[in-house]
Amino acid sequence: MSAPKEGFIIPASISHAALGQVTNKSLGVRYNCAQCAASFSLSKNDAIRCKECGHRVIYKARTRRMVQFEAR
Repeated sequence: MSAPKEGFIIPASISHAALGQVTNKSLGVRYNCAQCAASFSLSKNDAIRCKECGHRVIYKARTRRMVQFEAR
């Protein structure tokens, strides 16, 4: 049996913003419900289900960034 290893502990003086982590408010991906058209966000551990009506068909929201492709 091997000896237990020590885990890495983040010093208390370092904030979450300094580590490049974002707040819980912006986590997840935006989706739109196919039945009630509600807009909501889901994180990777959430069930694929509308939070308003419970419908299971949802669409990923379009990005607001400009996307440009080069023509050949």
